[in-house]
Amino acid sequence: MPQLKKVHYKTKALSQFLIVLFVAMVFWVPLTRVLAQQPAQTTDVQAQVSDNAIRPFQVHIPQAAIDDLHCRLVMTRWPDPETVTERSQGVQLATIKQLVGYWQTDYDWRKAEAKLNALPQFMTTIDGVDIHFIHIRSRHPNALPLIMTHGWPGSVFELLKVIEPLADPTAYGGQAEDAFDLVLPSIPGFGFSGKPTDTGWSPDRIARAWDVLMKRLGYTRYVSQGGDWGAIIADALARQAPPGLLGIHVNRLERAVTLPPDVAAALTNGEPAPVNLTDEEQAVFAQIKDFYKTGSGYAAIMGTRPQTIGYSLADSPVGLAAWIYDKFAEWVFTRGEPERSLTRDEMLDGITLYWLTNTGTSSARIYWENNADNVGAFEISIPAAVTIFPGEIYQPPKSWVERAYHNLIYYHRVDQGGHFAAWEEPQLFSEEIRAAFRSLRE
Repeated sequence: MPQLKKVHYKTKALSQFLIVLFVAMVFWVPLTRVLAQQPAQTTDVQAQVSDNAIRPFQVHIPQAAIDDLHCRLVMTRWPDPETVTERSQGVQLATIKQLVGYWQTDYDWRKAEAKLNALPQFMTTIDGVDIHFIHIRSRHPNALPLIMTHGWPGSVFELLKVIEPLADPTAYGGQAEDAFDLVLPSIPGFGFSGKPTDTGWSPDRIARAWDVLMKRLGYTRYVSQGGDWGAIIADALARQAPPGLLGIHVNRLERAVTLPPDVAAALTNGEPAPVNLTDEEQAVFAQIKDFYKTGSGYAAIMGTRPQTIGYSLADSPVGLAAWIYDKFAEWVFTRGEPERSLTRDEMLDGITLYWLTNTGTSSARIYWENNADNVGAFEISIPAAVTIFPGEIYQPPKSWVERAYHNLIYYHRVDQGGHFAAWEEPQLFSEEIRAAFRSLRE
């Protein structure tokens, strides 16, 4: 018996060793493969020589990284369900489980990768950071160069559906003279752009980088467009008014500079709306008040503690998915039902991009950077155009918009679309962009 017991212990020890070895191989081998495929570091001299170069780029995510994602999804530890029957506590457990189940078994990242690789993508280094961008030259002569910027929790994916309608308008009910050359960059810290390792990458600094990018591509005249952070960057570019910038279009307005002082004071102090407001202005006041009360927590966290929330966003794909899906649900035109505005694959394209590039934390830092100098002087005198989409978080009347944009050449309210307007309503969005910039063409 002692001999048999000794053999039993040895067998048990061997089994435990093999289990540990297997787990180590599952996580370590994929990691070593990923590390092995990282680009080699260049010398300072090589970096200086290549800084201004425009380098072709394609997306090739190692299979090991995708396998690691699937392993993590399988190993998810779920929280208890919410104690309410609606979304007031956040994304409901049944909803996120359904999305994650699809992510694990049916979603195919390679299809998303193919969508990007079917387009001309490039890298260039500006101010020490690699900038990823898509560059589309229209087949129509005299196309107007347009730089379009995504927001958070968006990416270049949210702009893909408007590429063809803008670059080739004749195929989508437009006219050849409405064509655009398109430059679609990824904000530093987002997607395949580099992650800044120093502070100071505010919208102002990004805007300066965008002007460098457009000039580096040979454009001496161009326009800029954006929603969410893309709008804030477009605003910053307009304030700087570099030579060659003809005008901007935004589909998201900055509350801090468009709110009348008495409205801003009432909101800050928790007071009722000023009595002199119109019915439309009263509705906007109530909308903003509700957002401050129930919808702005994400920004407060990322604006003050991006590193703290970043550990969850970097370590848990389900944590990242819930953090992003919550905003999809809140901000699309079909409030609470994002699947009616975006497909599950479209949402997962964006979520998976954040996961595979590990940019949950680095993208959050733009909120912290903007907190340091939230708006600054907001005197915009160059031509500006605005489209108000009905599902947007903030929908100011024209009289408020004119407070910030002193040369407002276009203001239009449409009847469809939300915060992710180009993603949700690409045809309508494209028509708005054509109309907004038509007067600025030679």
